[in-house]
Amino acid sequence: MFYDARKGNHGLPHDPFKAIVAPRPIGWITSMSKSGAINLAPYSYFNGVNSRPPMVMFSSEGRKDSVSFIEETGEFVCNLATWDLREAMNMTSAPLPRGTNEMEKAGLKAADSRMVKPPRVAASPCALECKLLQIVPLRDLDGRALESFVVFGQVVGVHIDDRFIKDGLLDTAAMKPIARCGYHNYAVVEGQFSMIRPTAG
Repeated sequence: MFYDARKGNHGLPHDPFKAIVAPRPIGWITSMSKSGAINLAPYSYFNGVNSRPPMVMFSSEGRKDSVSFIEETGEFVCNLATWDLREAMNMTSAPLPRGTNEMEKAGLKAADSRMVKPPRVAASPCALECKLLQIVPLRDLDGRALESFVVFGQVVGVHIDDRFIKDGLLDTAAMKPIARCGYHNYAVVEGQFSMIRPTAG
């Protein structure tokens, strides 16, 4: 099949776009307002975008508290969402009133960060402390402003649970990170395979 994405004439019960761009890592973002309010929310438009120095991005459809708080303070934390934390992660996706502490609502304990003010999720095996680089408002092909914002941050501190470091390498599969697929579906990483990048010629 083929359909014109601008018209959305795919003829299916639901838009397949998110099922194609999948699985998507989940950026479980902790942010803090100037007044000290804590927000924790998952974003599936999330990824690393650079390694030297390490940088990440997440995109918010709508000016949600995460974007507003990060704009206010210039800091955030990316917590790794895992199989063991899936229910708590899902609870933090609820559209709660501004200023509600989703971490407390989900029964999660907070842990202090070292280089930024927003706390991290204590139970998460990895967390990336980030400083804001820029927030980019998105526009479509016609130049129309969308209510979508891409947040770029530089990682300044990394927390890793030592239990998952084996033979000097971080064992991703052992942490069982979860990722977003289409519709209400998720994937979990439980296995890996290796391929060596070929040399030129």
